Amino acid sequence: MSYPRFLTLVLLWAWTNSSAETSKSFDAASAFGARPSVTAMRLSPDGMNVTYVASTKGRGSIAYTFSLAKGSAAKPALSSDGKPLRLEGCHWVSNDRIVCLIYAVISDAAIGSVGMTRLVAVDADGKNPRVLSTRENHHTRGYQFGGGQVIDWLPDESGAVLMTRVYLPDDHLGSRLGSSTEGLGVDWIDTRTLAVKRVEPPRTDAVGYITDGRGMVRIVETFNTHLGGEQDTGIRGFSYRLPGSREWQKLSDFNEMDHSGFYPEAVDHDLNVAYGYKKKDGRLALYSVALDGSLKEELVYARPDVDVRGLVQIGRRNRVVGAAYSTDIGRATYFAPEIRTLIGSLSKALPQRSVDVTDSSTDESRMLVSTASDVDPGVYFVFDRKSRDLQTFLVRRNELEGVTLAHVKPITYPAADGTQIPAYLTLPPGHDDARGLPAIVLPHGGPSERDEWGFDWLPQFFAARGFAVLQPNFRGSSGYGDAWFQKNGFKSWPIAIGDVLDGGRWLVHEKIADPAKLAIVGWSYGGYAALQSAVVDSTVFKAVVAIAPVTDLPALKEQHRYWSDFELVSGFVGDGTTMHEGSPIEHADKIKVPVLLFHAGHDANVSIAQSKSMAARLKAVGGNCELVTWDDLDHQLDDSDARAQMLSKSDQFLREVLRL
Repeated sequence: MSYPRFLTLVLLWAWTNSSAETSKSFDAASAFGARPSVTAMRLSPDGMNVTYVASTKGRGSIAYTFSLAKGSAAKPALSSDGKPLRLEGCHWVSNDRIVCLIYAVISDAAIGSVGMTRLVAVDADGKNPRVLSTRENHHTRGYQFGGGQVIDWLPDESGAVLMTRVYLPDDHLGSRLGSSTEGLGVDWIDTRTLAVKRVEPPRTDAVGYITDGRGMVRIVETFNTHLGGEQDTGIRGFSYRLPGSREWQKLSDFNEMDHSGFYPEAVDHDLNVAYGYKKKDGRLALYSVALDGSLKEELVYARPDVDVRGLVQIGRRNRVVGAAYSTDIGRATYFAPEIRTLIGSLSKALPQRSVDVTDSSTDESRMLVSTASDVDPGVYFVFDRKSRDLQTFLVRRNELEGVTLAHVKPITYPAADGTQIPAYLTLPPGHDDARGLPAIVLPHGGPSERDEWGFDWLPQFFAARGFAVLQPNFRGSSGYGDAWFQKNGFKSWPIAIGDVLDGGRWLVHEKIADPAKLAIVGWSYGGYAALQSAVVDSTVFKAVVAIAPVTDLPALKEQHRYWSDFELVSGFVGDGTTMHEGSPIEHADKIKVPVLLFHAGHDANVSIAQSKSMAARLKAVGGNCELVTWDDLDHQLDDSDARAQMLSKSDQFLREVLRL
C-alpha cells in the first residue's frame, strides 16, 4: 500500500455507513473479549447532543450522534470495519458537526508495521466529510505518520479549530504546486470548507504546541538531535510567549529518559501560568510556572508515596481543576471549589465507584459523568447542574450487563528481600475465602506502566473461569517514583522477574493457590516476564501464556535500527550481558513447562518475529509450544472475535495443562 493512498482510504471511508450487530448468545470468552460497547462519549457545545463510538462485529465501529431531546434516536455519522482504518473517537466542533480520529497500522516492506492517524470532520448526520490532515501526493518526500491533532476547539467560533498539521516537501518541480515547507505547524481551519489560515509556521524541530484555550499558542515543544540530526537525544525543549507577544522565550528542558526537568501540559489563560510535572523527592509532582517573564515556580500538588499522573481538566477550554494520582485505587484532588463540591455530591449519589466528569457544555451547565468500579465496567450519565438532574445514559459493556463480576482487592506481598510489593488480587465471584484454587500471576506490560484498581476484562475473564488472579506492580513499574522504577523492567529484569516469581510463591504460601495449578499469563512486557520467569525458575509456574511477548532483547533494539529513536531504545533496553541473560530466547532449554504464544502480524510495538523465533527455538530444544497468529491485527488485538479466540484458547490450554 502506498502511503498517499492511506489518505484516499480515509476519505472514501468517511462516506461509508453500516449497522451495528449484536450477539445472540453468551459465553465467557465472547462476553469478556468483546470490545467496549460504547467509548469516547462527548457532549456538544450547547449540551444538547452527544457523540460516541459503538463497537460492531469483529473490529468494526460506528460513530453515532444523539440528541438528548425526548424521542430522539441515535444517528450513524461514520463507520469503519477496522480493516485497516479504525475509528478511535470523535469530538464536537459545533452543535452539528464532529471531528474524528482515524487510526491504522500500515505494513511496508521497507519500514515494517507503523501506525498512522488522520483527522476527519463530518456533519452529525454523516454529510460533508472533510479530511483535515494535510494531503500527500506522489511527489511528496517522506512519510506523514501523524495526521495532526486539535489543540484548541475555539468554543467562541462555530466549526473551526486550531490544529497541528504535518507538512512534507513536495518535489513537484516546474509547477506552482511544489513546496519546500516542512515540519509541524499550527493552522486555523474551517472544518466545513477547509479554508486554512497559518497560525504557526511549520518547524522541523517541533513536536507539539499548547494553547491557552482562547486561541493563542503559548508554548512550543521541540526535540533535539545529534549525529547529523539522525538520532533523537530524548531531550525536549519548551519555549513560551508572553501574552500578546510573538517572540519565543526559554521555558524548560525535559529529559524523557530520566524525567528530569519541567514538562508543561496546559496553560491557564486567567492565571497566566503553565501547569506541568517536575520531580520532587524522586516522584513526579504538579507545578505551575508563571509565563510573565519571571518563570516563578510554585508547587501545586505532590504525594509522598506516588507520582502525580495527570491533570483533571473539564470543558471545551480544558480548564484545569485538579490533579490525578493512584495509590491502591485511582484518586484525584480538586483545586476548583465548585468542582470539588460537585464530585463530592455525585460520589455520595453513586457510592463505591470512581466518578469523573468526562465532558461538559461550553458554559459547564450540563456535564457527562462516567462512573466505574472493579465490578462495574462503567456507566455514562448526563448531569444538569441547574436542575440537579442525573440521568443514566449508556453502559460501556452491554455483553456484561447482569454478569456477576469479581471484586479486586489491593494487597501487598513480601519479595525475597522483604520489600512489600503492591498488587491486586482477584478471586472468583463467591470465593472470597477460597483456598487451593487454580491461579494466575498476570504481570502488566510496559514495562514502564502499572496496574490500576478497577474493571479489567482480562483478569475478570480468568476469575469468571474459576482462577485466582494476582497482578503485581513489581519493581520496575511506573507511578511509584524513581526508587521503585529502578533502571526499568528490562535493565533491572532480575529484580522485576524476582518480584513476579515471589507473587506466585506468595499465592502458594497463603494457600490461595494450589501449587500444581499455578500459571502465568502476560501481554507485551508481561509476556516477556512470563517467559523469563520460567527461565529463572521453572518450578513455580506450571504453564505459560504469552501474548505479543518480547523474547529477544537485541532483536527488540534492532527493530528500531533505522529510526531516530534507535539510541533511546538501545539505552532503555540495555547492552552487554544484560541482553543475553535477559532474553528468554537464549535460554529456551531452561523452560520446562508448556508455552502458548499469541502474536499479530501487524504488531508495530513488538515484531511477530519475536514469537516465531521463540516458538522455533522451544521446539528445537524439545519444548512444548504452540503459536497462534493473526495476519492483519496489531499489538492490541483490537478485534472482538480475535480476543474471544485468544481467551477461549488460553482457557482450554490452562485447563488441559493444569488438569482442571
